[in-house]
Parts: sequence; structure tokens; C-alpha cells
Amino acid sequence: MAVERGAMRPLLLVIAAATLLAGTLDILDAFTFWGVTKAVPPQRILQSIASGLLGKAAFQGGAPTAALGLFLHYFIMSVMAALYVLAARRLPALARQPLLMGLAYGAATYVVMNYVVLPLSAVGPASAFAWPRFVNNLGAHLILVGVPIALVARWGQGKTAA
Repeated sequence: MAVERGAMRPLLLVIAAATLLAGTLDILDAFTFWGVTKAVPPQRILQSIASGLLGKAAFQGGAPTAALGLFLHYFIMSVMAALYVLAARRLPALARQPLLMGLAYGAATYVVMNYVVLPLSAVGPASAFAWPRFVNNLGAHLILVGVPIALVARWGQGKTAA
């Protein structure tokens, strides 16, 4: 589908593209970080996402709860992407400066996920602070979530990358 320069792309396409890109980068980061640092297999990581809904029972559910975790991961990412894409259509500065605004949005998503969503989920309060986990988690939200969502939002408005 060719879009003339400056023409907005369909909203759902932009949200889906941002979700797929940021969601995939983020989950690959989790697989890599936890696989390398603690030898945690991908299925267990996905089950830990499902545990936000199911609690500890998620770890007994095998592949079905891992699939639920993957669905939940992309669902949450679609909400993050939709919020930014919709905001960028109303506030042009979000699309004009995708790197700066994407970094800021990544920081905001980090705060919301770690200090609102996770504590309210069945996972409960975060475990003890650890620098490697903090650096990876914050970095992933800044670079692999916020910036890609902002760049896709900019693309969705028919603008070239920053």
C-alpha cells in the first residue's frame, strides 16, 4: 500500500506495527537477559507474565500459560502503543521529536509498569533491588519500547525517521 509523503497511515495499522516492533524487541530482550544471567528458559519468562493474572499457578500450566503470557505481553504493549500513537496524532511534537519523546515515553512506561501495574497484579510488590535488572529493564523500556513506538508513530503520520 503506497502512501504519499505526508499522508497519515491507518490508525490500526500504525498501532499494530508499533505493538509488533516494540513487543518483539522487548520480549527478545527478556529472553536474552534472563536466559544469560539466570538460565531462565523462554517458557518460564512467558509464564511469569501470565502470573500477573494467575499468580503462582501460572508456573504449573505448561505451554498454555506460556501462550497466555505471550498474549498478555502483546496486549499490554498494544495499550502502550495505542496511547502514544493516539497522543501523537493530537500533539505533533511527539511525532516531530521521536527520539527524545520516545525516551521520555519509555521512562514513563517503566514507571507505570513497575510502580503501578506490577504491584496491582497477582505478582505483587517487586523483589529486592538489583542493579543489573534495573539497568536492563529501564534500558529496554527506553530504547526497545519508547523509541520504537515513537518512530512508528512518526512513520504513521507520513513523516520520515528522525
